[in-house]
Amino acid sequence: MKQFEATIYGRVQGVSFRYYTQQEAQKWGVNGWVANQRDGAVKVVAQGAEAALKSFIPFLRRGPIAARVQKVDLFWQEPAEEFTRFEVRWL
Repeated sequence: MKQFEATIYGRVQGVSFRYYTQQEAQKWGVNGWVANQRDGAVKVVAQGAEAALKSFIPFLRRGPIAARVQKVDLFWQEPAEEFTRFEVRWL
């Protein structure tokens, strides 16, 4: 199992980014969470098979149709806990 943490910048709040991220994660069998940040960014922690995560990343780089992704900071990391689903969180 692999894991990454991504912060997505641009017009990513108020455009259903979290909802579509959850749908895309479920499509690939990825667990973890997505949450809006106070600075206007969106944070994602994703966990699963490496191939599934690599298939999920292109969505984060483009987002849903109404989003305008400007930058994605993505860092691979060792899983600290095991997630059993992908959820929307409020931080």
